[in-house]
Amino acid sequence: MKRKLSIAVETYPIAGRFVIARGAKTEAVVVTATLAESGALGRGECVPYARYGESVESVVATIESVREALEAGANRAALQRLLPAGAARNALDCALWDLEAKLSGVPAHLSAGFDALSPLVTAYTISVGAADEMRAAAEKAAGRPLLKIKLAGEGDDARLAAVRAGAPTSTLIVDANESWDAETIARRLAACADCGVALVEQPLPAGRDEALASFAHSVPICADESVHDRASLAPLKSRYDAINIKLDKTGGLTEALALARAAQDMGFSIMAGCMVGTSLAMAPAVLVGQMAAYVDLDGPLLLARDRSPGLSYEGSTLLPPAPELWG
Repeated sequence: MKRKLSIAVETYPIAGRFVIARGAKTEAVVVTATLAESGALGRGECVPYARYGESVESVVATIESVREALEAGANRAALQRLLPAGAARNALDCALWDLEAKLSGVPAHLSAGFDALSPLVTAYTISVGAADEMRAAAEKAAGRPLLKIKLAGEGDDARLAAVRAGAPTSTLIVDANESWDAETIARRLAACADCGVALVEQPLPAGRDEALASFAHSVPICADESVHDRASLAPLKSRYDAINIKLDKTGGLTEALALARAAQDMGFSIMAGCMVGTSLAMAPAVLVGQMAAYVDLDGPLLLARDRSPGLSYEGSTLLPPAPELWG
């Protein structure tokens, strides 16, 4: 039976607003690729991200550009050559993993080299806002073991202190989303150390992070916007202690796993991250999470409505995906 590709654009409302240094949104717009072959369906979801020059329209067009090759039977190895890293390749790569699992009966985690998948403890994100707003949000989430705090530059010391007061026992990760500068980073990292922050994510803009190589820091620093795939890894060694692997950056699970293994060989710690998407986007990232010191796969927890079937969360504990969802 000939393989058939279909593409869908879907919108899921966010519970409240998701706010970072670059702006706010109230809905997650995702692109889903479905590959049908011999009665089996393989699905993958991606989130187009303007920070990387992507839009829904550009991602759909990129997927369409390889329709002929995919429907003719192109596999994951061929896909790596057909498309660059990014959201479009992610949707297709994850759909191919899912299709392979459905056709062969071999779960994706076994094909990826994992004997079994363990439950993961995920971070829960606190959006950036006024210090009192963030304290209130932290108080509501204080029972969660790991919180990810979005910051934005000016006023961050007060925000951080407020969150720590609202969630005194939670482990904190800070994500500045490129909003700090070289002149103030030492002071801001000291404030993080004072509040017991475990990890600081992407404090300086990608491409302007050379200052990170010039001073010692007691709080580990994690690259996000500065790292996409293996080609971007080597220059980061003197600047970062960890990397955040997101499938929408790597262009799918295939490159994400290769990046994780290369990063570990170089001494980096791993964070498994995500854009704000549904359980279908998180499911393949659970495999990367098996290799991660920190996991941030809370996308469905931030939505007012997830797709069904979805992932199961027990508080902040994320259970491995059922085959009906993915893999």
